[in-house]
Amino acid sequence: MTTVAYQGEPGANSHMAALEAYPGAETLACATFEDAFTAVTSGAADLAMIPIDNTVAGRVADIHVLLPDTSLQIVGEHFLRIRFSLMGVPGATLEGAREVHSHVHALAQCRGFIRAHGLVPVVAGDTAGSAREVAEWADPAKLSIAPPLAAERYGLTVLASGIEDEKHNTTRFVVLARPRPYPQAGTDQFVTSFVFRVRNIPAALYKALGGFATNGVNMTRLESYMVEGRFAATVFMVDVEGHPDEPALARALEELAFFSTELRVLGVFPAHPRRFDANTAAPRTPGSGGRTGD
Repeated sequence: MTTVAYQGEPGANSHMAALEAYPGAETLACATFEDAFTAVTSGAADLAMIPIDNTVAGRVADIHVLLPDTSLQIVGEHFLRIRFSLMGVPGATLEGAREVHSHVHALAQCRGFIRAHGLVPVVAGDTAGSAREVAEWADPAKLSIAPPLAAERYGLTVLASGIEDEKHNTTRFVVLARPRPYPQAGTDQFVTSFVFRVRNIPAALYKALGGFATNGVNMTRLESYMVEGRFAATVFMVDVEGHPDEPALARALEELAFFSTELRVLGVFPAHPRRFDANTAAPRTPGSGGRTGD
């Protein structure tokens, strides 16, 4: 049976993503992202379900540093629609509550509901962890904002559902595994994820990225971050639609490598159907260049 590691306590969104993507799999809760990576590296788990970005909060902190340093490979992605519920111990009421506990991002994403009901937000380390704590405290004046699964897990009563401010709230997860051969080109619609560092010359980034435009390769993610404590040492993390064995992407990567001092592919994996729903772009035909991104 497949075992999927995730960061967080049972009932967290990462737990829900693992169960949604791999029904029937065993799951392994880990305290940190590094622990989830280690679980896969050591063989304690087969896969790791790791959040990478969110439509409201943006990039998940630390991921841009951890992914390039791990020996693991991205083998898939999963999109989870984020839904938060307000929950308390049996007998608790919204009118009688004073505090609401959750992760800082969950509190921020439910700010309107919290303000409308005059609750005092209290930051917890984890959404599901806050639900566990509320259950342990057994204080009806203290509530939790957490995924619906947490209420089932900790025996809490759901007082309100879907309280997130933005109904498009979605998190994209990447699935990591020990290194394996890339899937064969032409069998699916693929995403290639990689990091690169450009040569320190004028217009290097412009020239490096030009090959994606001229070859019609759609770039869906481009983020930069500094490394080695130097403002001039910039690494870029990129997702593009396509497979490295397809001629268009192969040519673009060759041009990129010419202007780069470092280029490392993090993974080649099938595109999740939600990727095209979110982008409102027509799905590309395997082997074609796709459209040029903004």
